[in-house]
Amino acid sequence: MTPPFLTSPLLTAPNLAHGFFGRSGGVSTGVYASLNVGPGSDDKPDDVTENRRRCAAALGCEPDRLVTNYQIHSSDVVIIDAPWTEAPAKADGLVTKTRGLVLGVLAADCMAWLFADPEAGVIAAAHAGWRGALAGVLENTVAAMESLGANRSDIRAALGPCLRQSNFEVGLDLVDAFTEKFTDAETFFTPGKSAQKRQLDLAGFGAWRLRQSGVTQIDDLGLCTLATPEAYFSYRASRRGAETDYGRNLSAIAIR
Repeated sequence: MTPPFLTSPLLTAPNLAHGFFGRSGGVSTGVYASLNVGPGSDDKPDDVTENRRRCAAALGCEPDRLVTNYQIHSSDVVIIDAPWTEAPAKADGLVTKTRGLVLGVLAADCMAWLFADPEAGVIAAAHAGWRGALAGVLENTVAAMESLGANRSDIRAALGPCLRQSNFEVGLDLVDAFTEKFTDAETFFTPGKSAQKRQLDLAGFGAWRLRQSGVTQIDDLGLCTLATPEAYFSYRASRRGAETDYGRNLSAIAIR
């Protein structure tokens, strides 16, 4: 079965293949049903491998060319020209200009951003939870693309399904952390259900950081993982259901 996936008009080009996958079209069972692509989960390794193979095939790419990081909620970005031969790098951004490589992001509420400068032949993928976004992983991804010849004004960025403001409740400590670094970041918080809570627009914050970095071609699919747990894996949904683990969604891009 070919798993379904969403695409962004911004990343639709003859030399690009990309997709934002959900939890449909795989072989995993239980809490991982069915397209869990996370090696870090406790799912059966063979099932995860088969799910990743299906995703790569859906994009017209070889399974062994799909590359993901060991994500650590950092600002670290790596430039690669071949699949990992040993353990994946501990980082949250991937950049390449090598044709046929599939750069992937694993997420289950965090932001999954895909990037491309089709003219320069440079692509990237970035995982950004609030820690990584605040630390600068998106800005660092853009800088790494530029080091390979991309032009910031030509870079296109698309955001897949993630946790949205109406469901992203945080404490006042996060408001302080964001506003201490960026005074204007207060605009991305709205009142919560209590005086000690706020609702964070992380997607808006991410888009703002990209615009501040010179990237103006931005698309957002606008979907919330927690609001649609039947379609997308969600860490917060798993906690609400008292589940012991959770699957990961894949967002991936390749240059042909």
